[in-house]
Amino acid sequence: MNKNKTYTDRVHTWGSIWSLTALAVLFCVPLIFSIYYNVFPQMSVLLKALAAVIPIYWATAIIEVITYTPIMGAGGTYLSFVTGNITNLKLPCAMNAMDRAKVKGSSEEGEIISTIAIGASAITTTIVIAVGVLAFSPVLPLITAEDSVLKPAFEFVIPALFGALGASYFAKYWKISILPILGGVVAYIFAPTVPVGTMIFITIVISILGAFGMYKLKWVK
Repeated sequence: MNKNKTYTDRVHTWGSIWSLTALAVLFCVPLIFSIYYNVFPQMSVLLKALAAVIPIYWATAIIEVITYTPIMGAGGTYLSFVTGNITNLKLPCAMNAMDRAKVKGSSEEGEIISTIAIGASAITTTIVIAVGVLAFSPVLPLITAEDSVLKPAFEFVIPALFGALGASYFAKYWKISILPILGGVVAYIFAPTVPVGTMIFITIVISILGAFGMYKLKWVK
């Protein structure tokens, strides 16, 4: 490893290595099962099924990289895409950590804070899931049953998470938040099946354009 490489260069080097490693591991799982049971899917059937979903995932993947990288930084983005659960967990953790540290995602400090927060989130998630599986397995069917009074709460975990996270930003930058919120509402009214990744990209573009317009009109400083 070249010692003269900058921090960013090393992030991209190791990020690429671990991303390719994770991708190889993911492909190895179905391959091992196919080899072990001597059962392989017909390529024509597989490609026909993938043809319907690949364009959606390709678009979402490109949009997520463009959207998340400026917020989480290169290190946080690589780590998030390897460990997964970006929208629901990694992105909120990174944003909250940078907000508390009073740094911006585009700065060097923000890059480091974001990476540390996402790494801590990945470790914490693994531990919590392991403990949760062991502790709640006996009672989970009871509290999530159709007649359970707690069942509705499990259907609003993600909205509650993002609502709590977004409330502080909406209160602090309420002028800038009006347009993306309205844009998201209108988009979901006319296209309720739009993927979350695409909707995030749409609202970010609206937010940037709206903030730029308000700045030019001297509505915000």
